[in-house]
Amino acid sequence: MTRLSTLRKFIFALLLSLPLILHAQPANETKPSKPYRLLTSGKQFTIKSSKEIRQLLVWTASGHRIIEQRELNESNYSFRLEVKEKYFFMMVQLSDGKVFTEKIGIP
Repeated sequence: MTRLSTLRKFIFALLLSLPLILHAQPANETKPSKPYRLLTSGKQFTIKSSKEIRQLLVWTASGHRIIEQRELNESNYSFRLEVKEKYFFMMVQLSDGKVFTEKIGIP
């Protein structure tokens, strides 16, 4: 008898929490656009931003840092990747403090 009562309480609690679970992540949420563009030409990369770039960090998929620039304070920055890897990660921090990361693939 107590097992059935416990099961009913559990099902009741689950049904009450179901709307909260389903509403946790809206399906049509759009990401805000990035205030910079990454232009590529082979292994040459240029970042053009509408705000000043404060920091730039580029590292390989295995975790090795390739570029680490602090206090850039420029809206455009170019660099060349000479490492023989296919995937890199880039972190850009802008003058307003916002940080953006993205994965870069080189053919």
